Amino acid sequence: MAALRTEQPAEREIREWCAAARIESGPIFRPVRKGGKVRDRRLSAKSVCDITKAYTGLIGLDAAASGAHSLRSGFLTSAARLGASVFKMRDVSRHKSMDVLSAYVRDADLFRDHACGFRFNPAGCSDMKPAGILI
Repeated sequence: MAALRTEQPAEREIREWCAAARIESGPIFRPVRKGGKVRDRRLSAKSVCDITKAYTGLIGLDAAASGAHSLRSGFLTSAARLGASVFKMRDVSRHKSMDVLSAYVRDADLFRDHACGFRFNPAGCSDMKPAGILI
């Protein structure tokens, strides 16, 4: 018997946003006017960058080191770590070049089975510890 797939929190939030904003097709992330009216167009790249920097700063990370590309890079790296198909990743990211996309996959595997014996915690580099290296 196949296991039932449960909806993830992000999926639920997106469904709720689309229902509340009455989005049936087109871009999911859209500008919202001061009065609360959701526009029909997508957010601009600058808006995504500004929002990313603002929330990165709010959680105590260096806002200057983040931006819209951080979202794209993080998504692709996480998808690669979880074993997603590069073809499906390319469909989402719209990379024209598999060479560029494959750089994200290589980065995701950077510390997996590393020759130095480091264990990599994807949640933060501060947790990198030698795994019994003998000299």
